[in-house]
Amino acid sequence: MLKVVVVEDEELVRKGIVLTVDWAGADCAVVGEAANGEEGMEVIRRYRPDLIVTDIRMPKLDGIEMLHRLRAEGIDAYVVILTAYSDFSYAQSALKLGAVDYLLKPFHDGELEAVISRIRCREQESAAQHTAVPAAGLSEDGAPEKSKYVKEALAYLAAHYNDPDVSVSSVARNLGVSDGHLSHVFKKETSYTLSGYLTNYRMHKATELLRDCRVKVYEVAELVGYRDITYFSSAFKKAMGLSPSEYQKRCQ
Repeated sequence: MLKVVVVEDEELVRKGIVLTVDWAGADCAVVGEAANGEEGMEVIRRYRPDLIVTDIRMPKLDGIEMLHRLRAEGIDAYVVILTAYSDFSYAQSALKLGAVDYLLKPFHDGELEAVISRIRCREQESAAQHTAVPAAGLSEDGAPEKSKYVKEALAYLAAHYNDPDVSVSSVARNLGVSDGHLSHVFKKETSYTLSGYLTNYRMHKATELLRDCRVKVYEVAELVGYRDITYFSSAFKKAMGLSPSEYQKRCQ
């Protein structure tokens, strides 16, 4: 699983990236977000992500300078730059600093996932060039493997996120492990609590459903595992900065 940090000063754009990209399908998890380059530096130092998705023009510290400082500190995470067409020359500067790709804003559904797929291919090609037997606990590309329990928990949540009764206890019981152990390894390997990951996954699915104006908000709430539409609306607005109905109108 790739750990991801998103750095973007426009809150709605940032929340859109965090919650509408199919991170789980790309075997990624967003472990942090920031509204400018200075905050981004702090979050990146804290979580040491594998992938950084960052805007170029931001207050306090722009994406180019942030990337320059990160490289100077020896942080070699993959970087994907978000840029407006008018800032294309800045994107070229970012590529010289080791950014793996750039996307013109606003980018479309599937574009970021496609970039991640190319990163995966690059990792596989790199692994293929090294024929030595991997060290214990490491995948072929040298990254720590997710534990059996975390993999199974992610799969279980993807299959049961629409169950209102899904919980840490129900997941742990299904996996045959204690609540405490599952909570510990899940947080350690994804930087999420299990319940926090479940909420984000549900919000991601909700944004997909809300893009269809024929689907009612109460139906979306039920489809993603909420019995109480008021609670769902509150959770959605906290995550996205918009109510479900406001989000749906913007998508029309």
